[in-house]
Amino acid sequence: MKEEEERKTVTEEEEPEEITSEKKQIVWRYFMVTVLLGIVIVAVSLFIFKIAFREKEKWMVVAERHKVPNQPVKPDRGNIFSSDGKLMVTNIPRYYMYMDFQADGFVKDTFLHSRNGLDSLAIYLSKKLNNRTPKGYKDYLIRGMKSKNREYPVYEGRVSYADLKEIKRFPFIRRGRNVSGFYEKEIVQRQRFYGSLASRTIGDIYSETETGGLPRGKTGLELQYDSLLRGEYGIKSTIRVGRSRTDVMEEEPVPGLDVVTTIDLQIQDFTEKALIDKLRSIDAETGVAIVMEVRTGEVKAISNIERIRPGVYVETNTRNYALTDQLEPGSTFKTASIMVALEDGVCTPDDVVDAGNGIYRYENRNIVDHNADRGGYHQITVAQAIWYSSNIGVARTILKGYRSNPKKFTDGLSRIGMDADLHVYGAGRPRIRTQSDPRWSKLTLPWMSFGYEVQVPPIQMLAFYNAIANDGKMIRPVFTKEIRRNGKTAERFSTEVIRSSICSRETLDIVREMLVNVVEKGTGSSVRSDAVAIAGKTGTAQIATGGGYSSHQVSFCGYFPADNPRYSCIVVIRRPRIGYPSGGTMSGGVFRTIAEKIYSGQTRIDVRSMDADSTRVILPEVKNGDAKALASLLKELDIRTEPRRMESAYVAAERRPADNVVALREVSPAGGLVPGVAGMGARDAIYLLEKSGLRVSISGRGRVVSQSLTPGQRVTRGQTVSITLRN
Repeated sequence: MKEEEERKTVTEEEEPEEITSEKKQIVWRYFMVTVLLGIVIVAVSLFIFKIAFREKEKWMVVAERHKVPNQPVKPDRGNIFSSDGKLMVTNIPRYYMYMDFQADGFVKDTFLHSRNGLDSLAIYLSKKLNNRTPKGYKDYLIRGMKSKNREYPVYEGRVSYADLKEIKRFPFIRRGRNVSGFYEKEIVQRQRFYGSLASRTIGDIYSETETGGLPRGKTGLELQYDSLLRGEYGIKSTIRVGRSRTDVMEEEPVPGLDVVTTIDLQIQDFTEKALIDKLRSIDAETGVAIVMEVRTGEVKAISNIERIRPGVYVETNTRNYALTDQLEPGSTFKTASIMVALEDGVCTPDDVVDAGNGIYRYENRNIVDHNADRGGYHQITVAQAIWYSSNIGVARTILKGYRSNPKKFTDGLSRIGMDADLHVYGAGRPRIRTQSDPRWSKLTLPWMSFGYEVQVPPIQMLAFYNAIANDGKMIRPVFTKEIRRNGKTAERFSTEVIRSSICSRETLDIVREMLVNVVEKGTGSSVRSDAVAIAGKTGTAQIATGGGYSSHQVSFCGYFPADNPRYSCIVVIRRPRIGYPSGGTMSGGVFRTIAEKIYSGQTRIDVRSMDADSTRVILPEVKNGDAKALASLLKELDIRTEPRRMESAYVAAERRPADNVVALREVSPAGGLVPGVAGMGARDAIYLLEKSGLRVSISGRGRVVSQSLTPGQRVTRGQTVSITLRN
């Protein structure tokens, strides 16, 4: 026992010595590592100091040899928006695809004979691009390889970024640029999200670029605001780092400013459709329609439509007829003539003028009314001369007051703003003939009074009628609301007054009553609407061609509602081939359609004040689609759902009127399967199908009623599915 205690005592005494020794070794090793690290740090610091200061100039020279400096960086061209902020035009990258058959890693045998070489690539490209057969692509690529072309186009057209990413995963191409020689070049294309709507006003850019590389505005707002839209270049340098290169941005590019137009897309759609429908029905050559907001002068819609072949009408890309056409306006000018006469005290609306049997002989020329074949108007008042659009009535009134002093009449036209400079970019100026003109004759005054021997662009005539609607104040038509920088307003355009008053209040009231009666009692009776009161003036004129007159131009210009004007509008149609040329039935018909659609779309009825209807629908029709959006809407309408919450991103909805409930069920597709989109709106259906890897072809409008691929079948990426929508 005693021996054991002694051994224990010895062990306890020895352990501290062993531990102490081990600790000393650890501390020593730590010290050595620290010293070594310190030496390394000092050495690296000295090396860095040597490179950064003592050898700075040497390495700067080396770096400069591997640096490509001062490379321009293109800015993004600014966007164009509608009046309510919808994106109308933006930049979309598109890509040209090439192959470099002299690439460093390109191996002819690998390309021709490997399993994932030429044969597989030709099949994939043919299926994707659909412009050649697999054999056609194989032969085409072999020609490129034999020519050793370094810029051989894989595809003549351009592809989207999504398509480019997919193509880069194709056989052989996926080996990378050095091996396959495949590379792309990016271009920026202007994308219009609403097709041809207001396309002539928005304008276009040149496909080629100027020296410096930025696209230039060609027409319309793209040209007018080109200096703001194009932005400013940035600067970068490309530096070689090892075997790769990297870009160093030295000066960031400044993106172009955004332009917010006054165009209302819904009104533009109404206007363009109504005009095209009428042009097609009468087989006319061209048509113009402009809708303007009375108080602000904002142009809400403008269409320039022309026939490109029988039955086919498109927005013109050649001329902006609405602004530039300098043609004789015809009878819409009579309103201006009588306004001048009323202001000068030449006549009153109740003065009687003899229109005879419809033919008035003056200076060996006949002035003819449109009803001469029916015996003429005989004794009518000045007001009725406007209602019935009597050439004789207006001409004899003007001759009575101004035959001995025509200058007073032309001065009066200038006074009421018929030749005012509207400061509209690209617009033609009116041509009001004066006695100093060598073409002035004894016939000029009476012919001028009913719209001949004067030239007035449609936008100018609209500005005049808009002034009548706007309590006599003539304002500048505007196409742009504001300029934005990074989403914030940089410049806002306010209403600009051209004439504070075109005539006295008394004259204005008389003229406005005349324009109401043109529609209620006169040549504009076909324009009369049960939905909205319209005031305006019809116009029919022969078109001067080669020293004579051929074919006709018909028009209607006015405003609505007549008692509280909100919009003014002009419709001009040229060379109709079907039907009797009439400003009332042709142009006036378009005007009425536009007015009714705008007015009905802006009429608001408080349903809470309406009596309950026993046939009312308690639950609204509900489209299938996005679960969160649907839940938010039903919650806002205080409509109960079952179940109350859904985890699925997409749901189908079914009304249960008996329970006053909308039942929801999950429709989110399983991965790799075709989703069912019946009952969805176009946006949700397209998103869900494209997310599944399908291409979508759409027809109709409303909700989806059928799809060409059966829901639940396996998805083949890139396959096209057709969906049909109906209201």
